[in-house]
Formats: sequence, C-alpha cells, structure tokens
Amino acid sequence: MGAVFFYHLTRQPLEVTLPMLLGKATGAGWRVVIRGQQTDRIEMLDRVLWIRDDGFMPHGVAGGPYDSDQPILLTTADDIPNSARCLMAVDGADVAADEVNKMERVCILFDGNNETDLARARVQWKTLTDAGCAAQYWSEESGRWEKKAESGA
Repeated sequence: MGAVFFYHLTRQPLEVTLPMLLGKATGAGWRVVIRGQQTDRIEMLDRVLWIRDDGFMPHGVAGGPYDSDQPILLTTADDIPNSARCLMAVDGADVAADEVNKMERVCILFDGNNETDLARARVQWKTLTDAGCAAQYWSEESGRWEKKAESGA
C-alpha cells in the first residue's frame, strides 16, 4: 500500500522540482508516469526533461509505440501503460484513492502561489485522506523541503 506526498511549490517552479523528484523515484528503481491535464504543459515538460545541464532523463510522451517500455511516461490520460510504481500528478490532475493503494508512491505537485492550484490540492488531500490513504505534506517555504503534516499509516 502506497502513500501520497503533496509538494507545495513556492520557491522553485515545477520545471526544477519535477526532475529532482524523478531522479529520486528512478533511483529507487521505479518506473514513473507523470499525469497532467494539458497537452501544451506535457510538451513543455518533455522539453525540460530532454534539455538539462546534467543530461536528459530517459522518457517518452504517451501515444507512441513504445509507451510500455518508457521508464518515465508523460500523459494526460488516466491509464498507466508503462507499469509505473510512481505516479506524479501535476497541474491539478486527478488521482484516485485506488491508484494510491496500487502505487509505491504518488506525488502531487502544486503551485502554492496559485489560489486555484492550492484549493485543488486541499480538496485532493481531504478526499484521499478521508479514503484512508496515507499522506504527507511537504513545503519548501523555508528554502529546503520539510515535512509539515502527515495523515494515516
């Protein structure tokens, strides 16, 4: 049974935080699916993962013939064709409690400077914790990542 970690982005943008979390997840040996809501944002993240100072992160965008082989797959769909053990939801993408229970880890990254994203994350926290999912809330407000709250096992 997995857990959901909420990452409240206030200092670093998604383009900086996501690769750091992806490095940790792939370092743990997990395949990852990144779920967004907008194709243009998925395309932007695709470019970010290709053009990095420390080298590209092997990944693909869903819809290709090799989706099931991708260590990191970016998508706007709910399915997980690459047998991922980690789901990273960005830009308010939905995550269901049964997905949290099937994964090793679910990460919900949200822009704390955007009231809509903040409100959406609060609803997701309540929905998932009310469903019995273990959850942690992480903030970078102090300049480094700190766990600020925890719910469940």
